[in-house]
Amino acid sequence: MKFLGIDLGWSSGASGLCCLQWQGEYLWVLDWQRKLETSDILAWIDQWAPRNEPALVAVDAPTLIPNSTGMRLCDRLTHRYYGRYDAGCYPANLNRPFAKRTVQFGLSLESRGFNHAPTLIPQQGGRYQIEVYPHPATVQLFQLDRIIKYKKGKLEDRCQELEKLRHHLRTTLPILEPPLRYNPQTADNI
Repeated sequence: MKFLGIDLGWSSGASGLCCLQWQGEYLWVLDWQRKLETSDILAWIDQWAPRNEPALVAVDAPTLIPNSTGMRLCDRLTHRYYGRYDAGCYPANLNRPFAKRTVQFGLSLESRGFNHAPTLIPQQGGRYQIEVYPHPATVQLFQLDRIIKYKKGKLEDRCQELEKLRHHLRTTLPILEPPLRYNPQTADNI
């Protein structure tokens, strides 16, 4: 099964893309890159997860927003349980400037057969889309006291924080279950 990760540029800027495939006992990195246009992102998804193949698309953006104002329950729960780690999330509602783009992206995934999956049954094939929260995930995976602050601040500080994140990615993910593997020739890019 393939797992596609999309760090969607909510309003502007490129989106980060990663394709993983579970083969045997390992999770292999098949591809990662950046795309600017939504049409290019969707073409990349079509390339790596053709319609007849099971796949999960994990999107770092709110692709399902039922509320016109306020916060979604998942946003409130993220703040409740991860706020102390500085790992809260932006409140999503249909009046936010990013809502049109992110919801449309979710609908585009639905048209490709990726159903919203608030719960998943392990090892059951299908085509699903889920929303992910990278800051809480890194807190859990890397057992951090607070998030790695690589998005804001002075360039020098952000570079140091990105190096911390890179270190965790390269040292922790290969020892988790399933272990992450990648082509040694491209290891320096991780």
